[in-house]
Amino acid sequence: MYIGRNMTELSMMPKTEWKNSELAFFHHSLQQIMPYLNAEGQTIHHEIVEEIERRGGLERTEADYSHGTKTSFD
Repeated sequence: MYIGRNMTELSMMPKTEWKNSELAFFHHSLQQIMPYLNAEGQTIHHEIVEEIERRGGLERTEADYSHGTKTSFD
């Protein structure tokens, strides 16, 4: 379950200010409904993907006792 800022709040700020968990959650959500998105929704998803790529991806390269290797958006 996602607990965080909603898309209305996030849409008023640049993607560079989003947390990794927010990028991961909305990327996953929009990816699931991509065939049904209009042009504006596809643009938002593309911008999210670009920000994830700019940050070098979301996956952690090392796990430790308190973190796994994937960014969790829960």
